[in-house]
Order: sequence, then C-alpha cells, then structure tokens
Amino acid sequence: MNHPQLPASGLRSVARDAVREKVADVALDLFVEHGFDEVTIAKIAESAGSSPRSVHRYFATKEDIVIGPFETNGPRVRDELIKRPAGEPITQSLHAAYAAMITRGPHRSRDRAAMRLLASTPSLRARNTEKHMVWAELLTPIVAERLEGSDSPLRASVLVQACLSAFQLALMAWADDVQERTILELLDVAFGDFEAGRN
Repeated sequence: MNHPQLPASGLRSVARDAVREKVADVALDLFVEHGFDEVTIAKIAESAGSSPRSVHRYFATKEDIVIGPFETNGPRVRDELIKRPAGEPITQSLHAAYAAMITRGPHRSRDRAAMRLLASTPSLRARNTEKHMVWAELLTPIVAERLEGSDSPLRASVLVQACLSAFQLALMAWADDVQERTILELLDVAFGDFEAGRN
C-alpha cells in the first residue's frame, strides 16, 4: 500500500515545529522553576541541547516563548470576525471570533503555566499589552464599519478593548480555575453580561 509523502519543505516545517515546541517546553519548565527574569537564553539553549542562536531563530525574545508571536492569532481573530453576520451584535461577533481561534489550538498544562507566568511577570504583561494593541489595530476598523451613528471609531475602539480584556481575563481565570472548566466555558462567562445587554 502506498502512503502519501510530504514534500521536503513540508517535512522541514514539521521538524521546525517540533524543535520550536521542545524549546518552548524546556524554557517554560525553567521559568516555572527559577523565575522568568532569572533564566537566560543561554540557559534555555543549554537545557534544550541547542545554541542561543538556534533559540533566537524560533523566538525573537524570551517573552515570545511564553506569549507567542504577534502574527499568529491576531489575523485569525480578524478573519473569524469578518465571517460573522453583519447584523450580529458586536460583542457576540467578537466572542465568536475568539472562541473560533481558541478552538483551533490544543490547550495543555503548559498553557496554564504560561498564563500564570504572564500574570506574575511585569515584562510579560507589558509584552502582552503590546500584542493586544496590535490585535486592536486589526479589529477596530472592522467593528467601526458595522456601527451606525456618529463617533464610530471611538465606540469601536472601546468595544474592541473591552472584549480584549474579557478574553484575557477568561484565559487568566482558566489558568487557576479549581473547577477545571474549559477556556470556552470561561469565555462564555466573561462575555455573558455584555451579551445580556446586546452591546
């Protein structure tokens, strides 16, 4: 029986993803054990059996190891938002866009640890805020186009920022949730009052 084979470029991509994941897992273990600020790229490379240059090939900064690159999920949320019905309440559309993005990715114990690190590390919180500003730049024009009345850019910015906060707070609640609810369940809680008012 013949099996389809990935092209060489596809195999390289799989290998890169595996190495990237290994480096991230090693780094996160070190961050949890020693503290984010105490762990250097050199230490991560040594523990992963790699070189600092190789680590930087996969992650531009230490913060990116925990938070991930800006380019990945922001455009996914934007694309999901564009797909939503034009007459749907904005907060409901944003809720659905975040839920669709979350559904696409696996959620492991390391993701909970990453969220706990983010909550306790100033440089990670700052980097995460920067990421959300990039996301907001992608989402706000789409929301503004769907709002009727005056001052739509300002109103759109408020709605986008409020929903970004709801999304982030749901993730942080998930990291420490004693009931072990899913991210989607807590996202529903975070957006519940918005949607009750049909904002």
